[in-house]
This record gives sequence, structure tokens and C-alpha cells, in this order.
Amino acid sequence: MKRTVRTIPLHLIFWTGVWFLYFYFFNYNSPDRDYVIWFSSLLLPLTMAITYFSVYFLIPRYLFTKDYGRLLLFSFYTLSASAYFMVLIIYGVLIFHKKFDAALIPPMVKNFFFIMILVYMIVILVSFISILNRNFEIEKKNRDLMNKMLTAQLQLKDQELTYLKKQIHPHFLFNTLNTIYGLALKKSAHTPDVILRLSNLLDYILYQVDKPMVSLKEEVLHIKEYIELERIRFRETLDVAFRSNEIDERIRIAPMLLIPFVENAFKHGILQDGQLRIRIVIEAGLETLKFNIENAAHPPAETPGENGLGLNNFEKRLALHYSGNYHLEYGYSGGWYRAALIINNLQKINENRED
Repeated sequence: MKRTVRTIPLHLIFWTGVWFLYFYFFNYNSPDRDYVIWFSSLLLPLTMAITYFSVYFLIPRYLFTKDYGRLLLFSFYTLSASAYFMVLIIYGVLIFHKKFDAALIPPMVKNFFFIMILVYMIVILVSFISILNRNFEIEKKNRDLMNKMLTAQLQLKDQELTYLKKQIHPHFLFNTLNTIYGLALKKSAHTPDVILRLSNLLDYILYQVDKPMVSLKEEVLHIKEYIELERIRFRETLDVAFRSNEIDERIRIAPMLLIPFVENAFKHGILQDGQLRIRIVIEAGLETLKFNIENAAHPPAETPGENGLGLNNFEKRLALHYSGNYHLEYGYSGGWYRAALIINNLQKINENRED
């Protein structure tokens, strides 16, 4: 309703301009302005009727629905009817204003085809503007709908990521608290050190994990913190080989992306010859991250749940953050369980998330 009220003044201005256009053309070489005023004033309502009939009936009902047969048929009917009424206007003004003296008709009014062309130029112009306006409105609605869909997808994505993170945290904390409990029972001197390291990890989990991206260097630092916690628990029975190149501060990844792999290695690792052996290699550049981890393990048949919640979560988070830009392989071979992750296009992904 508000939109209709706003457009009424625009329509009035437009049709006033059309009336002056008619007056200008039909007044050419004609000294009788009264006749031109009458003729223009009667021709204008006919032009308006044809225009609105085309814009609000023919175009939406037959052109937009691609019913071209009926469109041509009704267009022919409209053309015929408009030609009939134009003739009536010409002779009506001639009879009532000029007492049927054809010699007094302005030259431009005598040209019936010129009148038809002028009227239908207005009809075609308004129809073209109407079609353009409809296309713009449809495009705007499509953009708005697409934006709403993208917003909904992002919200669902954030909710799923939050859910997956919450699945990781309890297990991650449980192992560490279990370690502290065991040390406390023994009144170990390592207890304060373990609590300090745990506080650092808690800070990372509670305050950093909700960020879309964190520094890979920070993630690696907390991997080392986790390993040190487990080293206190396993003591001489732990054999961890950790190798990493110098990591650039600009490299950023999803938080808590690599730590669960390490946690999984400790959870499912076994002692061989009295040693829990774990090997970790990280190679990171500005565009590519390579992460490899392996641990001594029983064959899969002897370790039910090996591919359970943990690895399912890893793959879901990777798909949400790095869809189409990662490759993950894992499996058992020769007494070792191995996982290898490669992520490409790190900078481009980070820039898109920041935008």
C-alpha cells in the first residue's frame, strides 16, 4: 500500500509529460491550439488505458508465463480496439470542435499511422521499464534469499562446530584430570607442574577455541604442553618423537584441530617392549600444512571403537573448515596406527573467513 502511494505522484508526473509531448507534436504547423488541446486530452486516457492493460494484464499473464499464443492474440485485439478508438477521437473532435470541416484539422492529426506510432512508443517504453523493474525486483529477492540461506548455513555451521568442540573437550580434560588425580594420590612433586600446564591448556580451550582461527604456532605450543603432561604420567614408558619446522607466525588454522590427533594417539596407543611409542611430524608453510602422527597399536580387530567418535569429529571439522582443500588418511599397518593430514590454500581460506 505504501509503495502504491509513493508511485502515484510519479505516474502523474509521467502522464503530464506525455500530454505535453502530444501537444508539442500535434501543435506543429497548427494555429488552432484549442483543437490540439482537446485532441491531446482525449488521446491521453486512451494511451493510459492501453499502457496499464499491457503492463498489468498482458505482460504478467501471458509474457511472464510464456503463453505467447494468447499474448499475440490479445495484443492483436488491443491494437484493433485502440485503432478504433483513435478514429473515434479524431472524428469526434472534428465533429464537435470543427463542425466536420476536415480542412481545419492540424496536419499531424491527419496522419493516423503517426498517431499510432506515437501512442505505442509510449506503451512500449512503459512496458519495457516495467519488465526491467520486475527483473530487478526478482534479482533483489533472489539475492536476499541467497543471503538468508548463506546466513542460515553459517549459523548451522557454527552450531555444528560448537557441538563438535564440546564433544572433544570432556574427553580431553578427563585424561588430564585423571593424571592429576593419580599424582595427587601419590603426593608427587610433579603435581603443581601438571596443574600449571593444565591451566595453560584450559585457557586455550576456554578462551581461544571459540575463535575462528588461531596461530598454528600456538596450537603446536599446546601440543607440546599436552605431551609434557602425558610424559609426567607415563614417565620412562613414554617414547615421543616430535619434529617440526620453524613455524611462521602468520600461519593460522582452526583451533583444537591437531591436538585431538595427539590425544587419540595416547588414548589408543599400546606399550611395546615397555614403551608407548608416538611419532609426530609437522611441516608448515604459508600455503600448506602437513601433519603426520603414528603410534604403536593393536590390529583394528583388537581395538573396537578405533574409528569411533574421535576420528568422525576430526573429519566433520575438517569438512566444515577446509572443504575441498584437505586430504586425510589413517589406518593400521605393521603394528602402527598412522594418520596423515594435508591442508592446502591456507592463506586463501583464512582471508575468506576474515571477510
